[in-house]
Amino acid sequence: MLDIPRSAIYYKNKEKLPDIKLESEIKRIFKKSRNNYGARKIQAKLKEVGITASRRKIGEIMVKHHLVSNYIKHRPKQKKAKCNDDDYPNILNREFNRGSSLDVVVSDLTYVRVTGVWNYVCLIVDLWNREIVGFAAGRNKTAELVYEAFESISYPLDRINIFHTDRGSEFKNKLIDDVIERYNLKRSLSNKGTPLDNAVIESTNHILKTEFIYQHKFNSLEELQLLLFDYVHWYNYERIHSALNYVSPIQYRKQNNQLTDANIVYANSLKNCTKKC
Repeated sequence: MLDIPRSAIYYKNKEKLPDIKLESEIKRIFKKSRNNYGARKIQAKLKEVGITASRRKIGEIMVKHHLVSNYIKHRPKQKKAKCNDDDYPNILNREFNRGSSLDVVVSDLTYVRVTGVWNYVCLIVDLWNREIVGFAAGRNKTAELVYEAFESISYPLDRINIFHTDRGSEFKNKLIDDVIERYNLKRSLSNKGTPLDNAVIESTNHILKTEFIYQHKFNSLEELQLLLFDYVHWYNYERIHSALNYVSPIQYRKQNNQLTDANIVYANSLKNCTKKC
């Protein structure tokens, strides 16, 4: 009747009260993610408990409570390894979305400082559900470390179809060739100087560095091995992945009923870790 916009009146009278429940839930999810989740993943976890909030609102609350994701911090790049000139084709050809478990596993190594000395971590990842199926930590960047990562795999190795890596020299060794021959694996190598050919493991290593390696100071190799086991278990069982429609790798495996029960995998991994650590 007065020809005054409704929004002008509400703007004057509306008092913005903090949403205590929303803020508490965001802080809980962020802490449980080990300070890794951003607004997008927190939004997905909020939906699981029946709370709807925009990413902008979540971002405002994160700023208010100084919830800074580990991914915000800048990290330096490491040097590339020596080239492997073996005449294997790139069978994977950047087809990263696979239709079944263990159709393709990918691997790479990354650096970590232990009392000021470089040590190394090797991961083996199942492309189907992005699960870290094998892992090992050691003092040397060698084929032996890759072999240890293979030994830690609790799934049947003869189920693996393709083993894909970059051309690092640690993958060019009779020890690795014996594993490939024994389990009849198809070998696939990235093209020279093309990290995008192995983008999934590159991304996983970036996650490992940001969420785990850069968050600790390791006093011994044994400490690194134990904490790595703890992180991998959390990564596989708890950490949600956007590529998996915001469920964890083990949840995705259970939903699709592939291979062995996840608890058996965990128990076997614990046994392997205990022997080494």
